This record gives sequence, C-alpha cells and structure tokens, in this order.
Amino acid sequence: METPRLKPEDLEAFLEAHTIAGKILRLEVPTPTVEAAAQAVGTGPGFIVKSILFLAGGKPVLAIACGPAYIDRRAVAAVFGVGRKQVKLASAEEVLFMTGYPVGGMPPFGHRVPLPTLIDRRVLEMRGEVYAGGGDESSLLRIDPQAILAAANARVIDLVTPIKHIPVKDGS
Repeated sequence: METPRLKPEDLEAFLEAHTIAGKILRLEVPTPTVEAAAQAVGTGPGFIVKSILFLAGGKPVLAIACGPAYIDRRAVAAVFGVGRKQVKLASAEEVLFMTGYPVGGMPPFGHRVPLPTLIDRRVLEMRGEVYAGGGDESSLLRIDPQAILAAANARVIDLVTPIKHIPVKDGS
C-alpha cells in the first residue's frame, strides 16, 4: 500500500491553523535542489533553507540548515548521544512515510507527526525571508527564519561544517 502524500494545500492549512506567517509559492519549474530553488525565485542559495531527515540511533530527527551548508552528522550524533555512524540519512520512502512529504519538497514543519528538530544557528542569522520546501517539488514556502524556529519547536545548535561564504544579501 502506498503512503498517502501531504500536499502544499496541507501545509497551507497548517500555516493557517497555527497562525504562522508564511506563503506557499507555486512555481512553474521543479525545485528539487537548493540551486534550482534559488534560481526559481531569483535569490542566492544561502536563502534556501533545506530540511533533511536523519535517523539517529534509528529515531527520526529533522535537521534544518542554509542551502549550501553540509550538515555535520557529528553534531546530530552529539545531541542524541549516539555515534556518528549511527546517524543515517533517511531514505526517500522513510521521508515520505514519516513526514508525509516527498524529498525535494519537504517543509521544515507541518509533518504527519511532530519531529525532533535541530536548526542551524546560521539560519536564524538570515534577515528577512527565506525559502523552504513548500510541500512538493514545484512549491516553496516563503517565511521568516524565526517563524521556522517557533513552528518547528526546534533546538538551535551549530549544525553544519564551516563553509566559506553564506550570502547576507540577495544574490551576493
């Protein structure tokens, strides 16, 4: 039996039900990658917020970071008291089953069930709005980073390996 998918309309209903300021953008092009999403909305990759589901010691945990950054599995492992090798990327099937959303469109909150969530502190340093998964491959959620933090009930940590440059303005 196929797992029923949640859609952008489900995310919109979640936003409305929880009084979260955010807007679903339905795009003409698919946005399955950070680069594609940035290009679709005319911004830099640093303004795309990715949500990645891991299994830490077999338990789901959502990690949220700025697009070009690499999530450090050691940081996830430390929070959950497991070894780095016990932190695995969830499969596409696991993501759909646990969140209701497909890989490439998964939002940072509003999943089938609430998930323990970690957010990289650099996401919260972004000024203005950022773009996150909007429920499917051709939708994005435009939202303030602080709203993501509150809606996801996330724990703020240093979650990524250092990168050379995250843009501080659109396109820089």
